[in-house]
Amino acid sequence: MPLSTGHAARLALAVLLFTLATVPAAGAEPRTPAAPPGAAAWTARPVAGGPGKSAGRSYFYLEGAPGAVLQDRLSVTNPGTAPVTVRLRGVDTNRAEDGGRTVRDGGQPTAGSGSGNGASVGVGAWLRTAAAEVVVPARTRAEVPFSVTVPTGAAPGDRSGAIVAESGGRSVDVRVRLRVGGSRLAALTVEDVTVSGKAVHYTLVNRGNTLLVPRITVSADGVFGPLLRRGTRTLPVELPPGRRVTLTEPWREAPALDSVTVRLRVTAAGGAHDEASARARFVSWAPLAGGALPLPAVAAAVYAYRRRRGRRRPWGGRQRGGALAPAPYEDGSPGRPPGARRACDTRRLTKTGTGGES
Repeated sequence: MPLSTGHAARLALAVLLFTLATVPAAGAEPRTPAAPPGAAAWTARPVAGGPGKSAGRSYFYLEGAPGAVLQDRLSVTNPGTAPVTVRLRGVDTNRAEDGGRTVRDGGQPTAGSGSGNGASVGVGAWLRTAAAEVVVPARTRAEVPFSVTVPTGAAPGDRSGAIVAESGGRSVDVRVRLRVGGSRLAALTVEDVTVSGKAVHYTLVNRGNTLLVPRITVSADGVFGPLLRRGTRTLPVELPPGRRVTLTEPWREAPALDSVTVRLRVTAAGGAHDEASARARFVSWAPLAGGALPLPAVAAAVYAYRRRRGRRRPWGGRQRGGALAPAPYEDGSPGRPPGARRACDTRRLTKTGTGGES
């Protein structure tokens, strides 16, 4: 049955719209092909911990005496469809003050050594990988041996470092924790405690040879009693031996007007502990300035009152002890009070002529 003119027109319009939707417009840029799945999804982690241990390790843990050479292996896996070249180096590390990612300390690659020493002075300087660069074929896992040589004069204690793997603008840190054998000493100090605005600033120093995770207790007392009581809590900081870190304790509810003593007590595993305090005065100038505004008016009122009182003295007498005294005679002798009668006051007689009185 032949199609009507209206049906034929609608069918032609539908075919035209379908063609325009599927054919790219002239001059349009072609889409960039998507990257192959897993092309940059390479991983670096410690080799599984040995027979019977299917779960992998999240970091390396090595322990030995001064002079020992400790060995382990790093696993680099490339699940992509193209080979990946991964560069390796060792660095010292320290956890950030806010508890976030670790902070790298030095560690630039050294030609021919397979690792970095740069500014590193601990694990980063003692670590050597079997190769500074490894090429991992597609869908392949490579195991890279490395060693940590503990210097003979190394002090006992804990140290932290990492193996940094880099490729294609991507970087992965694989943590290395090292414990050097010998007598262990856990010690720390709290220094430079100051109160500024609504915060308490202080510095922690690791004086021992073990890695410390400090715990802090904060209190503050004012003139009229306690102002602040914060229970013991763990700080988001790892403090390697010899390291110092400056921290801030917020105090949003600090008083506006008071004299305060702030006390800090810090402890850590192994018996490390220390206390420190600081005094501070909180003065809010706004109330004082508002109270000082009437002072000039008060002073002016007092001055005017005293002037009016002085003018109202009845006979010009001098003030003695808050009362008016009689005016003195001309010869300087005390005068009489007003209203007192005297029959004869010879002191006020004056001579006239040669012998008469008037």
